[in-house]
Amino acid sequence: MRSQTGRLIENIIQTDAALNPGNSGGPLVDSRGRVVGINTAIIQYAQGICFAIPINTARWVAGLLIKDGRIKRAYLGILGQNKPMNKFELRRYGISNASGVEVHQVVKDSPAERAGINAGDVIVSINENTMQSVDDIHRYLAKVEVGTKLNIKVLREGRRLELGAQAGEAG
Repeated sequence: MRSQTGRLIENIIQTDAALNPGNSGGPLVDSRGRVVGINTAIIQYAQGICFAIPINTARWVAGLLIKDGRIKRAYLGILGQNKPMNKFELRRYGISNASGVEVHQVVKDSPAERAGINAGDVIVSINENTMQSVDDIHRYLAKVEVGTKLNIKVLREGRRLELGAQAGEAG
């Protein structure tokens, strides 16, 4: 699902449990009375469709808040969009991606800038994990810790390059 800003929201539970403005944060329970999620959002004009954060996610977040007082998220520092790859590009670069992530902008003083990623580059993998969409990059960075070394394969002006970066901390 996408937020109003277009950001990917995944790993959520859709429910028809009654949720009214102001009572987010209550438990979502299954038929045995076990807490399976934390009610968090409603789409008001969509026949009462509500969403909950899975309990395992809530436990993970609570643990980090207790330990560190905040959630640290890794980031790269690019703005990009999905770019379909044609058969010629696939053969030329020896890749199997149906698409990659074309970089439109690199954030100043970001891990991407320090790694040498440029606007126009097409990211095809990070640490040997295929990146076919911006969502793939978001999902991957959500799993790694701040400071993780990243081996990023990009296509640039007819060449395939490997660039090294270190996952930064999102602000």
